[in-house]
Amino acid sequence: MSKSDRIVLAYSGGLDTSVAIGWLTEQTGAEIVAVAVNVGQDGEDLDVIRERAMSCGAVEAVVVDARDEFADDFCLPAIRANALYMDRYPIVSALSRPLIVKHLVEAARYHGATTVSHGCTGKGNDQVRFEVGTSALAPDLKVIAPVRDYAWTREKAIVWAEDHNLPIDVNKKSPYSIDQNVWGRAVETGFLEDIWNGPIEDLYSYTQNPATPREADEITITFEAGAPVAIDGRPVTTLQAIVELNKRAGAQGVGRLDMVEDRLVGIKSREVYEAPGAIALITAHQELENVTVERELSRYKKGVDQRWTELAYDGLWFSPLKRALDEFITKSQEHVSGDIRMIMHGGKAVVTGRKSDASLYDFNLATYDEGDTFDQSQAKGFIELWGMSSVLANKRDKKLAGE
Repeated sequence: MSKSDRIVLAYSGGLDTSVAIGWLTEQTGAEIVAVAVNVGQDGEDLDVIRERAMSCGAVEAVVVDARDEFADDFCLPAIRANALYMDRYPIVSALSRPLIVKHLVEAARYHGATTVSHGCTGKGNDQVRFEVGTSALAPDLKVIAPVRDYAWTREKAIVWAEDHNLPIDVNKKSPYSIDQNVWGRAVETGFLEDIWNGPIEDLYSYTQNPATPREADEITITFEAGAPVAIDGRPVTTLQAIVELNKRAGAQGVGRLDMVEDRLVGIKSREVYEAPGAIALITAHQELENVTVERELSRYKKGVDQRWTELAYDGLWFSPLKRALDEFITKSQEHVSGDIRMIMHGGKAVVTGRKSDASLYDFNLATYDEGDTFDQSQAKGFIELWGMSSVLANKRDKKLAGE
């Protein structure tokens, strides 16, 4: 690369990406533009992160407050898709990566960069999400991954930071690898790599201990077309709904997950997650779908939801199939409007009430008491017709077997 070349770096403000600024400059001769995207990860102020990037040698540092964009364009589709990878995990990290990629590409175009860079390892899913996403949006951009491509270890990064007097505390060495945003929090490595070891309370930040005695919290969530629009009657944006549920469901210990996960790269990894808002919202949304979505559409949508989640997890957010499934899911949400009441307590969010003008539940058809309008005389003929193909096949099989 020449001195006029620029590299856009996905910048977190941490050790690895801070070191990467100077290291990439030295190795390539290019100028580094750091891009930090706020997806609700909390931590340090983005202005502090911007100043750190500049102090570490970036020629420019772009900071983007993308919290509402993340909630509306990424978390909301995940709610509508009931996105739970392996039926449990609400794809916390996977949802944020295509948004970050989008802003990396925009910054690369604006600043005339030829390359993007990220701090992912060769073992994880994020390298795929960053690079496949970048290739989909800007196939002309090259990618450099220092940690993966040059075996950049934490120990090497610490030595580099100390030798170059970088403005970052390299003495704090957490035993865990942590990724978080407003949709949830992921913790791995350290003693968790022994899958017999149980998680300890120090791991958790978004949730309180569910075993601690406390009063239950009753909440009513209002949805319109599959989107949360009010909590206890108060209008909310998608971001506000997630933030409030993180607080209230988190206080009840809702949303803790400890699982061995199938990574895209083919290995199994032990992960501990906290996603109180995500779990509460998906739980409520699933139950409202049970009330408002017709049976055959509901059955088919479950398979679509699973495939949608796999595509998002596998880094194919910008794929044609993902876009097509988006259209199907959006259509399926036309009547997913109404109220869901939940009790949150002891680590669980349990639905206790449902109400919708678009409900397919007919009390007079469902009741066994006086006022029943279901014509039970039709059931006998229905059963005979419904089972006819199986009955005929079994008669044939017995005949051919000589029975």
